[in-house]
Amino acid sequence: HVQVVESGGGLVQPGGSLRLSCAGSGSILSLNAMGWYRQAPGKQRELGAAITSRGSTNYQDSVKGLFTISRDNAKNTVYLQMNSLKPEDTAVYYCNSVIRYGSSWFPTRDVWGQGTQVTVSS
Repeated sequence: HVQVVESGGGLVQPGGSLRLSCAGSGSILSLNAMGWYRQAPGKQRELGAAITSRGSTNYQDSVKGLFTISRDNAKNTVYLQMNSLKPEDTAVYYCNSVIRYGSSWFPTRDVWGQGTQVTVSS
């Protein structure tokens, strides 16, 4: 099973940027499609971006053109570059290995990491 540790969150002003990292261990992260999820207070966890093992990407409409997911297989790490952040991007961000069925993506692990808190506020 892929085990991950998320990092890079923090407090940022609206319009600012953050780069999140997801470091994998255990099974080789590079073999798995990976996704960045986020969970805002009182809301369900949702997938924001996904990247296949070959680097093809998919984004939720609300983050298209603002967030960029990438991976460095040599470092067993997946990144999420977030630009033009808005208060509504405030959430705990998690990464997980994912699998795609049709047009939908699903997490493959039931156990989630601790995530990394992103707070967008002036």
